Amino acid sequence: MPKDSVPTRTRQPRLRKPNATDGADIWALVKTCKPLDENSMYCNLVQADHFRDTCVVAEMDGQIVGWISGHMIPDRSELFIWQVAVSPKARGLGLGRRMLQELIDRDACADADHLKTTITRDNAASWALFRSFARSLGAPLTEKPHFQREAHFDGHHATEHMVTITLPPAENLARAA
Repeated sequence: MPKDSVPTRTRQPRLRKPNATDGADIWALVKTCKPLDENSMYCNLVQADHFRDTCVVAEMDGQIVGWISGHMIPDRSELFIWQVAVSPKARGLGLGRRMLQELIDRDACADADHLKTTITRDNAASWALFRSFARSLGAPLTEKPHFQREAHFDGHHATEHMVTITLPPAENLARAA
């Protein structure tokens, strides 16, 4: 094969629910995905164990290359996405959108009528992902400042904007898939 040739990837990563044993690998992935906040390894372990029905990992060649942590907001019909991480090895495959779709298609998220996440103004990749996902659903996306730099972060973190995607009814999602 010539030096300047790059083999094309034909396989898509396999999506699945995480297990507690994935915690360390998830933590290592998040560390490679700046500007994501690096939570503790224990946090990722708990997410993978206690919230596995609303989280997803993507595996390729036995390695975790994608991760979304999320949870249903208590007493509301809203799925909150905490973090989306895609390894540089798996970028350009539409993996972020595939993982989001996987989550909203799960029984654990069937009652969700909104998908919510927070994004700092300078996180262009996250804005692009969630705008693209909303467009793919034909769904409106709104945003407004939520956790504010001074009021919530004591000046140590940029304001997080609450992004809300109004999810179409489940029967519309099934037709779109």
